[in-house]
Amino acid sequence: MVIIQQRSWKQKLEQKQRTVESVRHLVNGSIIPTEKIVDALELLIKPGDRVVLEGNNQKQASFLSQSLVQVDPEKVHDLHMIMSSVSRPEHLDLFDEGIAKRIDLSYAGPQSMRIAQMIEDGRLLLGDLHTYIELYGRLFVDLTPNVVLVAADKADRHGNLYTGPNTEETPTIVEAAAFSDGIVIAQVNEIVDELPRVDIPNSWVDFIVEADHPYELEPLFTRDPRHITDIQILQAMMCIRGIYEKHGVQSLNHGIGFNTAAIELLLPSYGEKLGLKGKICKNWVLNPHPTLIPAIESGWAESIYCFGGELGMEKYVEARRDVFFTGKDGSMRSNRTLAQLAGQYAADLFIGSTLQMDAYGNSSTVTKGRVAGYGGAPNMGHNPGGRRHSTEAWYNMMTSTDELARGKKLVVQVAETYQDANTPVFVERLDAVDVKKQANLAVAPVMIYAEDITHVVTEEGIAYLYKTNSPAERREMIASIAGVTPLGMEHDVKQTQQLRDRGLVALPEDLNIQRGEANRSLLAAKNIDELVQWSGGLYEPPAKFKSW
Repeated sequence: MVIIQQRSWKQKLEQKQRTVESVRHLVNGSIIPTEKIVDALELLIKPGDRVVLEGNNQKQASFLSQSLVQVDPEKVHDLHMIMSSVSRPEHLDLFDEGIAKRIDLSYAGPQSMRIAQMIEDGRLLLGDLHTYIELYGRLFVDLTPNVVLVAADKADRHGNLYTGPNTEETPTIVEAAAFSDGIVIAQVNEIVDELPRVDIPNSWVDFIVEADHPYELEPLFTRDPRHITDIQILQAMMCIRGIYEKHGVQSLNHGIGFNTAAIELLLPSYGEKLGLKGKICKNWVLNPHPTLIPAIESGWAESIYCFGGELGMEKYVEARRDVFFTGKDGSMRSNRTLAQLAGQYAADLFIGSTLQMDAYGNSSTVTKGRVAGYGGAPNMGHNPGGRRHSTEAWYNMMTSTDELARGKKLVVQVAETYQDANTPVFVERLDAVDVKKQANLAVAPVMIYAEDITHVVTEEGIAYLYKTNSPAERREMIASIAGVTPLGMEHDVKQTQQLRDRGLVALPEDLNIQRGEANRSLLAAKNIDELVQWSGGLYEPPAKFKSW
């Protein structure tokens, strides 16, 4: 005889209902008065809760983060924070105040040095450093949130949300709470009668609060062409000639930086000279980089799908809807989760920079005294084993004649051999190994593993790492383009010549590139003002980028 023990299968729902009821005296329907937000948070968040606080690369739930740090630590404490990006001072003030205890994150660029010190001092417990997709995935598995705090442009009086061009991760993290009886609180810039479109329905949202100031939005992907150097132009020429043209790269993701900005600005000039329009760089997965405007205007880009928006690019994107993904209202729709997946599986190439690379090609942005994390780079910077569709570039990576052989994604790391303060990029051993011990992590925080990197580009040349499976030869290839770093000083001139003869390494002259031609005259736009002119006045750069 089976005895079935009676129990409630709605405990989470019942707890949520009690919590929501506890703030009825403060709210007007689903609207929390702006001045009551701290009181409401003290009732809606319980000690030990898992709390997702939206902090993207750009869009920050800044009003909610500033409010959360004001709660009484006697009432709200030991929170487990889950954040894709730790970007603002109050994100870490939560730990200094005793409100939060543990964190799982993906990226901590602006706060990377402070978070490293807090880990060392034992003031913060680090769960893990994740990729974006990995962190989002865990929200639906073992890191399901109790409370989610997000930002949106507007809400109507029913609680529907309009996220505008900077939708980013909002739908994903809201869904994780909305369908697991968690509580969703959204700060909005304004409450209106009618929305341009509904991005998140009110049935997913419990409370909205009109912020006392608009959410913070950082123009993270804007690079002023004035600061692009001749070395970066040389590297860009090598990428276009020695990688994009060589392998027929049509779909791609560019990381953040002046190296990739230089490539974008060389397409309408150097790329046109090589006759490559229509042959490379047609389908993009990246934010609306202002430095891509000349290429778009010249007809290079067929489509661009975005992780998020970019401050000042709103009118330009709206006017170029054949290229960008936009709604009926004209504004762009972004989605960081889907863009990460597109960059991982649908794009042929990922190209980005790094802070350190070891002798065999492992790279990381986690260094001594700096826990920056790595965001989405490992998602897009690896060869996804689940890919099954073939493209010219992917197929071009095939090096085996086995009947079951398959292609490979191009993963390119571009780096100058030395950083600022004469710090070499190429090292014998990654600092990440020591950070692993310091932060008590199970594995070293490597951004991209050597096995996934297909090309390394420096000012010296290109190493075609995908052509070898030998660790020793891999080391020789990297050393041959590592300049005057300790690793680079190991290389033998005769050995480098042999690598060049075999097509494993290419110097600029091997690609018919004259170093003296690599100068700023090749840039399609040499400053922000010229980008505005290319856009027909549609691009409205933030004030800090204006020099006129």
